[in-house]
Formats: sequence, C-alpha cells, structure tokens
Amino acid sequence: MADIYDHEGFLLDPSMWTEEMARDIACGEGVDMSEAHWQVVRLARQFYEEFEMSPNMRPLVNYVKRHLGPDYGNSMYLMRLFNGSAAKLTSKIAGLPKPSNCL
Repeated sequence: MADIYDHEGFLLDPSMWTEEMARDIACGEGVDMSEAHWQVVRLARQFYEEFEMSPNMRPLVNYVKRHLGPDYGNSMYLMRLFNGSAAKLTSKIAGLPKPSNCL
C-alpha cells in the first residue's frame, strides 16, 4: 500500500481524513487537542471544502473571526493554540494540503 502522507506528514488525500488521524498527527506535533483546537480544525476543513485550497494565515484568521468572533479570529490566539505555526499545523491536523505560502 502506498504511503498516505507526504514527506512532511501532510495527508495526500484529504477525503481519507479521520478525527483519529487528527489526534495522532496533533500528538506527534505536541498539540493536546481541546475543543478550541477542534473548532479551528473543523473550520479549516470547511474552508477547504468551500474554496478548494488550504487557508494561509490571513484567510484562516478571517474565516475563524467570521465564524467564531474576534476573540478567536486573531493571529495571536491561533498561534498560541497551534504552537506558533497556526495555518500550517491546522492544515496538517485537518488532513489538508500544506498551505501555499508555508515553508
């Protein structure tokens, strides 16, 4: 069976994603998934379904702000939640491709 992850650990086929996979990826990245994490991960998946691309930081912030409000839709909150790499790590945990402008 072919590997389902790329060399950086991003899921190759987002349709294969499960919450169990997300927990495993998060654990490997040192993230203890709370309901706040799940909210953002689910919104990132919703963003992907809507726009057919993984959200970069600014679109992720704006999307979270639109759906959860300004207390949650700001870069400082998201960076604290996801260890300083919010867009990249959120996409990885959400089973999405790596955002286009992430190193």
